[in-house]
Amino acid sequence: MTDPTVPSQPAAGDSSVPPAPPQYQAAPPAAPSYAAAPSAGPVQPGAEDPGKTLGIIALVAVFFISILGLILGYVARGQSKKAGFKNTPAKVAIILGWIFLALTIIAIILAVVFAAMAAGALADLCAGMDPGVYTTDTGLEVTCP
Repeated sequence: MTDPTVPSQPAAGDSSVPPAPPQYQAAPPAAPSYAAAPSAGPVQPGAEDPGKTLGIIALVAVFFISILGLILGYVARGQSKKAGFKNTPAKVAIILGWIFLALTIIAIILAVVFAAMAAGALADLCAGMDPGVYTTDTGLEVTCP
């Protein structure tokens, strides 16, 4: 037995051998692993885009009813994005939907302005006249209230 207060001396022929490293206990058991959440991941070749048909319908609809095409475009793009696809027809329908909606709003504003101007012109025409139906120089019949 050796004395712990006295350092041990290497043997005469073993001066170049370092002492053995200390022994460690076995690693604790690994934590249980759980399955990863499913992800869209890369697109598989031959996989079908779930929003492709709706994107095409949105693109056609946007030319007739801009707000409907705009809504369908957003729905189609959302379906395609969840599946990991790009949906170009839906993107075009969204862009055209906003453009056509803005043009529709401008057209409505202009129509209201022109209707107000026409009502003002009719009021000016009938100013000072008795109620009744009159014919203008151009052949237009005007009814004054």
